[in-house]
Amino acid sequence: MNTRNRFWRQIFSLLTIVFLAIVIWSLFGFKGIASTNTQDVSITQITSEIKDGKIDHIVIDGNKITAYTKDNTQLIAYKEASQGIKDYGIDSSVVPVTINNPDSGAIWTDILTIFLPVLLIGGFFWFMTRQARGANNQAMSFGRSTAKPYTGKDKVTFADVAGLKHAKQELSEIVEFLKTPAKFKALGAEIPRGVLLVGPAGVGKTLLAKAVAGEAGVPFFTLSASEFVEMFVGVGASRVRDLFAKAKKLGPTVIFIDELDAVGRQRGSGLGGSHDEREQTLNQILVEMDGFDTDANVIVLAATNRPDVLDPALMRPGRFDRKVVLDLPDRDERTAILKIHARNKPLEKNINLEETAKSTPGLSGADLRNVMNEAAILAARNGQKKITQQDLRHSIEKTLLGPERTSYLMKDKERKIVAYHEAGHAIIGHLLPELDDVHKVSIISRGMALGYTLSLPSEDRRLIPQSKFENEIIQLLGGRAAEKLIFKDVTTGASNDLERATEIARNMVTIFGMSELGPIKLGEREEMIFLGRDMSHRNNSEKVSSEIDDQISKIIGHAWIQAQAILKKHIKVLDLMADELLKQETLEDNELTKIFAKLKTAA
Repeated sequence: MNTRNRFWRQIFSLLTIVFLAIVIWSLFGFKGIASTNTQDVSITQITSEIKDGKIDHIVIDGNKITAYTKDNTQLIAYKEASQGIKDYGIDSSVVPVTINNPDSGAIWTDILTIFLPVLLIGGFFWFMTRQARGANNQAMSFGRSTAKPYTGKDKVTFADVAGLKHAKQELSEIVEFLKTPAKFKALGAEIPRGVLLVGPAGVGKTLLAKAVAGEAGVPFFTLSASEFVEMFVGVGASRVRDLFAKAKKLGPTVIFIDELDAVGRQRGSGLGGSHDEREQTLNQILVEMDGFDTDANVIVLAATNRPDVLDPALMRPGRFDRKVVLDLPDRDERTAILKIHARNKPLEKNINLEETAKSTPGLSGADLRNVMNEAAILAARNGQKKITQQDLRHSIEKTLLGPERTSYLMKDKERKIVAYHEAGHAIIGHLLPELDDVHKVSIISRGMALGYTLSLPSEDRRLIPQSKFENEIIQLLGGRAAEKLIFKDVTTGASNDLERATEIARNMVTIFGMSELGPIKLGEREEMIFLGRDMSHRNNSEKVSSEIDDQISKIIGHAWIQAQAILKKHIKVLDLMADELLKQETLEDNELTKIFAKLKTAA
């Protein structure tokens, strides 16, 4: 519809321009190139000049008489339309007379004078009517859902979703029901009306929902929950009704609502009133999913990474019957994901995606896709024909730490401080048990960091012991301890280390019960959000809050003493590593192995 309107608008504009050009040409057009020596005179003077023999020839163009003298001067005069040249005493037998297209200008002028205003006025009214009709249609469709059936060219199936074995197993029942509903209805079984996909961002919730529709071969409606909510109360509820009406007409369908927490937050907070637009929209979703008028052929999939804030009515049986948890991929799943994203990319024969999967713990499927894409960009920038293992390593560092800031130049003293700082992290990270292996140390700036120590786990871990948390805090404080030991002063370079160490210590005390306060969870939050502000407060007493702060300070203080003691004991190796960093700027596995070998000797 928009394309057709645009076409007729262009045609109307083109016709208008053509008519205006014709009018201007007819009224102000010229015949040939006029001489620069022209005079406006009366017809009587031209007649007198003819008698004197000074006129060479005459040209008549409509009512315009142009007399050309023998000295190349043009005498211009105008006659009345009803009079001929003989009425003015001009005899064509005495002087040559040329008449150009008599009455042509008058005819065109008459035609344009009659039809052009009619066309312009008609075009104006047509344009205004179309605009009014478009505004009326827009107003009438304000409460309609903007969701449309997904019509992607590439069909997504479970084969395109690597990992997520348990989630796919849960959803395979939904697919089977959509394909053969009679099989379940014959036994009186009811398929879940709704399935809630819960997991961190980028783990593959939307992709998995597309795969369900692709496997079943049914229409797939997709939209974000925020698209329901508008400024006017009732619009969101109207859009929900329209969406489910569209889905029911198409028979077995899948509706996917992304970021469900945008409208599904718990009601009854006492803020915003009972007629709040968000609550009206949520009420309509509840009715459509399990009310008096429901349709088992419509299955709702929804995704969120905040299941804790959803209204309990959404989670009861009959609405979102199942909650499928999607975890971050383990090493084998990361390898499979990398293989999928490497399908259309030329790789070197000796490339090892398992090494890349080992080096990317904690990354989601979206992160791994970005790793492969960044590696392809880096290879293209370097003029390569294929992606190498080194490209993947640099891509991982860029994803985890940010791009290199090669243009940032540090002073010699700053470089030395950064070298000792990173050497302190690396030495403690190698010596203490439970910590991840140190694979790279660099004083080249990346992102917001002036230098970095890259540690990667040797295996995926689900359970983390208390000793690992304590040793992580010691390692985080190792950079600051090295500065204090060597320069007798500290800098702002450890600000991020202190933030992370404090966060780990707070979680140990309040969440994991790893302190002298005992195995108890403290500092729970009562959540209340109003006008975009988090008005949460902790439900523990001031005395307990003070004890929590004391325990955090105690854990940090003990780690600070241990970090200084370890580096003081191995100060020679600390000096050696700092010197190597100042020379080479980056130390890889081979160089680190040689330096760490001296730690055993020093011990």
